[in-house]
Amino acid sequence: MASQPPVSATRKTLVFLGASAVTVTFIINLCAAVFRCGCQAWWAGAAEHCNIHRPGSRHCPWCSFGNAGFLLALALILAPQFAVSVWPSDWSWRKRLLAALAVFPVIGCAVGLAFGWFSGYWA
Repeated sequence: MASQPPVSATRKTLVFLGASAVTVTFIINLCAAVFRCGCQAWWAGAAEHCNIHRPGSRHCPWCSFGNAGFLLALALILAPQFAVSVWPSDWSWRKRLLAALAVFPVIGCAVGLAFGWFSGYWA
């Protein structure tokens, strides 16, 4: 089987931009799935119904650390997406995109679990 031509830097960048757009769009949905905190999609109120607004309740780790915590979680997901997107290999752009998209739920859940453990959310 003949090897494929290398993926251009432009295509690698487009793969990352596409995967990161999905991540940014749905990260708050992942927050809701991992922490069951009440967060909703960006277009449905975002953190408006998050448990951080209920005194005396446990507070969502991503939201309770404020924008800095939420952006840290996002960066911890985007970094491996970037690596998968641009890593030197003979992967086609399609394979890179699928791998970069798969990073979101896998690493996102791991980051969520780490935040939850660190903050004592499930204690």
